Amino acid sequence: MKNRQWLLARRPEGGIQDSDFKFVETDVPAPGEGEVVVRNLMLSCDPTQRGWIAFDTYLPAVKIGEVVRSIGAGRIEASNHPDFAVGDIVSGLVGWQDYVVMKPKGQLNKLPPGAPLELAMSALGLTGMTAYFGLLDVGRPVAGETVVVSGAAGATGSVVGQIAKIKGCRAVGIAGGLEKCRWLTDEAGFDAAIDYKSENVPARLKELCPKGVDIFFDNVGGAILDAALARLAMRGRVVLCGGIANYNATEPSPGPKNYLNLVVQRGRMEGFIILDYMARAAEAIAALTGWLQAGKIKNKVDVQHGLENAPAMLRRLFDGGNDGKQLLRIAE
Repeated sequence: MKNRQWLLARRPEGGIQDSDFKFVETDVPAPGEGEVVVRNLMLSCDPTQRGWIAFDTYLPAVKIGEVVRSIGAGRIEASNHPDFAVGDIVSGLVGWQDYVVMKPKGQLNKLPPGAPLELAMSALGLTGMTAYFGLLDVGRPVAGETVVVSGAAGATGSVVGQIAKIKGCRAVGIAGGLEKCRWLTDEAGFDAAIDYKSENVPARLKELCPKGVDIFFDNVGGAILDAALARLAMRGRVVLCGGIANYNATEPSPGPKNYLNLVVQRGRMEGFIILDYMARAAEAIAALTGWLQAGKIKNKVDVQHGLENAPAMLRRLFDGGNDGKQLLRIAE
């Protein structure tokens, strides 16, 4: 078997370039003791990958010459592990490649037979669980409160707003473009949406949140975070999930100007990493499955094709080209 791989050629500076990566072809080794061979079928494209290839984060940075790290799902083609059989569908950190050889214990999770990969990699995957724990455990919503979500048309943000509605809150989304905003209100059930590309975000937040923002779930950072801090309600909470506005910055970005409003409003701003909640994954998946089956959560995915397009797919997250959870199918 031949294995196509994308290796990290250099640390990106600014926007991601094809030249930051190297496309190679190698042989697939046989599995060693306790190992399996996985044929990757679908890869997840996530903003956090930009950090993984640039510097140490909550995971060590990908080394130059290593396969680019990525969450994915695939089929076990060969196994020397008693708990994993040929044909099992699994997910884990498989990387930008056709095949991966690894020890599965603690690294791979079995997916239910017949489960759609698109669903397992989106609303029932890490993005859905991120929305669930970030809003419910960190944000702690109370019925009647106003929840504002940045990056609201994305994989995590869209689920956050829908869970807020399930919990009896008012949901306001911030997204880029008329079509994305229309989907939030017409399909996902948000009460309102702000198009940051054509509208004045601070003015619209003042209009839509006259009593302030009780919970701001932030996927963007930068000026959007600053605008939300200015509208924070008494005892308001800011949930820091990501900061995609600054991931491609070549210089450190200035801190928010309105952070002292946390003091005035007795607010709280807290970040979190989904890996800290994996021991409770079954709880989130059970709740999300129930809401999906009941039609209370709409799941939107953007599936593109071809391993050769992996760098371009990652770029789509930063120029707004994706429409929902960005997935890359590399085999049937």
